[in-house]
Amino acid sequence: MKIIKSSLTLILLSFMLLTAYSCKDSKQTSPAKTEEAKQGKEYTSAYTCPMHCEGSGSDKPGKCPVCGMDYKKNKDHKADGHDHNGHSH
Repeated sequence: MKIIKSSLTLILLSFMLLTAYSCKDSKQTSPAKTEEAKQGKEYTSAYTCPMHCEGSGSDKPGKCPVCGMDYKKNKDHKADGHDHNGHSH
């Protein structure tokens, strides 16, 4: 009985480790994909939803049409698509 219990414990631990390892790998995203996802108006508008809901974002203060949260001023917004902070490229 003790051998069966030890075997079952070992099998269960092995299964848990295998599951944890495979889940870790499936959640990784490439930096290019992440950067590409941040190109929509929900990231680039003057005012954005804190949740970055798809289709949200505005050039004026207001509320997100998706979740209803108040828009926040986007500190990274560039009015004409250029950085005017004196940075040279």
